[in-house]
Amino acid sequence: MNIEIKNKAKGFNQLIENNTNFIIFGHVNPDGDAIGSTLAIYHYLINRNKKATIITPNDFPDFLNWMPGADKILCFENHENEARGLIQKADVLIFCDFNDLKRLSKVQEEIKQSNLPKVMIDHHPQPTGFADIEFSDTSVSSTAELLFEVLFEISANDYMNTEFANCILTGIITDTGVFNHNSEQPRTYEIMADLIRLGGEKQKVINEVYNNNSYNKLQLLGNNLLNGMHYYPQFATAFIVLSKADQQKFNYKIGDTEGHVNIPLSIKDVNFSALFIEKDEYVKISLRSKDSFDVNEFARIYYHGGGHKNAAGGKSYKSLNKTIENFVTLLEKHKQEIIK
Repeated sequence: MNIEIKNKAKGFNQLIENNTNFIIFGHVNPDGDAIGSTLAIYHYLINRNKKATIITPNDFPDFLNWMPGADKILCFENHENEARGLIQKADVLIFCDFNDLKRLSKVQEEIKQSNLPKVMIDHHPQPTGFADIEFSDTSVSSTAELLFEVLFEISANDYMNTEFANCILTGIITDTGVFNHNSEQPRTYEIMADLIRLGGEKQKVINEVYNNNSYNKLQLLGNNLLNGMHYYPQFATAFIVLSKADQQKFNYKIGDTEGHVNIPLSIKDVNFSALFIEKDEYVKISLRSKDSFDVNEFARIYYHGGGHKNAAGGKSYKSLNKTIENFVTLLEKHKQEIIK
């Protein structure tokens, strides 16, 4: 951990010591890292005899329901009045796995009006500077890994138990795709060892997240690969398209396409992959790449989004067909960057 983060950890610890009531926020469409890191800090604060509540803008995938404390997460979309009341009574606001208030969707307006101390913990590039204390490090595998480093700096493992460890493990394992990407630093594996010593159950996490599929979910995967995948070898690109009709056909639920965007990258000589999911008001886009092609920049320029260099996402407000047509045009424009 760098010196700047060490110094900020002292300030964060003072906030924890001097306050009682904490609200923890995850981003819209929360993934394993968002839920893992928010639940981890929730357990840490509870173990320090603090009050803590997690608020997410919308629901999270079913495959994360097993996580300790997941049943206590408050969905703003479904409990808006209750969430607003809790925010108004809070002492400190903590934000995990995002660095722009836009990622809070409707919740952002409530936060912008608040003068409460704000703490951000995140590993994405280009933070927007909305928090009083910002822990930002793009070199780590996940926000969960960074959170572990911060909390360990504050109090070693005094308030870390099995529940805490399993939540951090979930964040690291899901954001690295079980160590298939963004996991080249030795420190990541040292932390994994620390978490297992704390009682973390690596195999349980993997089984709950990856080996707990519904029949419809696997049918959807088969359909996406057989009928939804498009391959453009001249652009070293392949992508998957999921229409609303197919979502209905296979009883699609949030999280059912987890990991699908990575599959086209397993095709020989494919450097760029995408997943397009048709929604009522927009098309949700996930982007992945190998090596030097920067999908974070690509998403920011064309899709109102962002993320990491090799993993990003965004939205298109055109129809599904127009979005795909436009994307293929962009492949031609960026051909040399993609194939090199």
